[in-house]
Amino acid sequence: MLNLSRALQLVKIKDLRRRVLIVVSILIAFRILANIPIPGINHEALEQFFASNQILGLLNVFSGGTLSNLSIAMLGLGPHITAIIIMQLLTMVSPRLKIMYYEEGAIGRAKFNRYSRFLTVPLAAFQGYGFLRLLASQNVLPRLGPVETITNILIVIAGSMILVWLGELITEQKMGNGISFLIFAGIVSGFPLIVRNAALSYSQSQLPTYLSFIALAFVVIIGIVLIHEGERKVPVSYAKRVRGNKMYGGVSTYLPLRVGQAGVIPIIFALSLLLLPQFFGQIAAAFSPNIGNAVTGLASRFLGNQLLYGVSYFFLVFIFTFFYTNVTFNPEEISKNLQRAGGFVPGIRPGNPTSAFLKRIVTRITFFGGLFLGLIAVLPLATQALTQTQVLTIGGTSILIVVSVALETAKQIDSELTVREYEV
Repeated sequence: MLNLSRALQLVKIKDLRRRVLIVVSILIAFRILANIPIPGINHEALEQFFASNQILGLLNVFSGGTLSNLSIAMLGLGPHITAIIIMQLLTMVSPRLKIMYYEEGAIGRAKFNRYSRFLTVPLAAFQGYGFLRLLASQNVLPRLGPVETITNILIVIAGSMILVWLGELITEQKMGNGISFLIFAGIVSGFPLIVRNAALSYSQSQLPTYLSFIALAFVVIIGIVLIHEGERKVPVSYAKRVRGNKMYGGVSTYLPLRVGQAGVIPIIFALSLLLLPQFFGQIAAAFSPNIGNAVTGLASRFLGNQLLYGVSYFFLVFIFTFFYTNVTFNPEEISKNLQRAGGFVPGIRPGNPTSAFLKRIVTRITFFGGLFLGLIAVLPLATQALTQTQVLTIGGTSILIVVSVALETAKQIDSELTVREYEV
């Protein structure tokens, strides 16, 4: 892992220093975009609306903080993340997309990402329209005419696509995943405000509560690190092969199966599904006010019931963890690739037995990964119930993203430094 002495090498090595400066400049540009609001916002109504809607607060995490400001990039990278998820789901039903994503290498992935960007545009338009209608119904925005609505939707689409471009620029610097980096920056930028609010509401009688909160936060961070780094190492051996006068193979390695293979994608799935009725109600209200109001009312009552909302949220995250892992992890393909390369799991026959063996292991570790993600998702509800305050809320999803991005970035920077040591 990256330590202080190796981190200082980032300043000394010219190429890495240039990359770091580029990433920092992009993050500054992102925060500027996140603080340029669209016109006509009622800020007091906006704060009340977000304070009363837990699920929108979680969506604000994935937007990188742009949603709570109603900035020109209010949807953040949400439409693009949704587009990537849809495209990955389509690989299950489209053989052409499956070959493109899994078998065509870098060229196929580039095509796949291009199609994802194309899909981002209509998704941003759909989400932007639904969200603007929702805000107008809550008096956060004034009633918009057709011209103003179209103008704001175009601004929202442009803002989301600019963030997609900025994320890809960060990825090109090989300092981490650009999308994750932007979400990370949005979360971290909100920490000073959280600390300020906690300090202002502090009283001597609340000291035990604050100390318990800090201890619980450390426990959560430790748990996230253990789950993120946890993996099941499946041993793999390669048969010896003779080609000409040389012998190949005969080595042993392992196949790492991560416990947290799905990442935060199941949480995004669950949030999207929970918010879908509200967005659908706002869009339906434009054509049939009675149907739209009825759907919106039912959705609001459901989201207002903390117990029902928490149980549903946990269950959806748990189920989607299995679902997304099955989409991204293909035991049959891995078994075929091992067999082509002359590899095998000791004690397991190649082909279908290997595939069934890998599937059984993944199912077991995904069960615990799903439970962990579900608990992380409902952690804010639990801390609010325990502390009886809105200020002290452990955002498990936020901590999960921050810790995961920090670990992955440290690993990537460490690998870049290691490459340069070998070159020297």
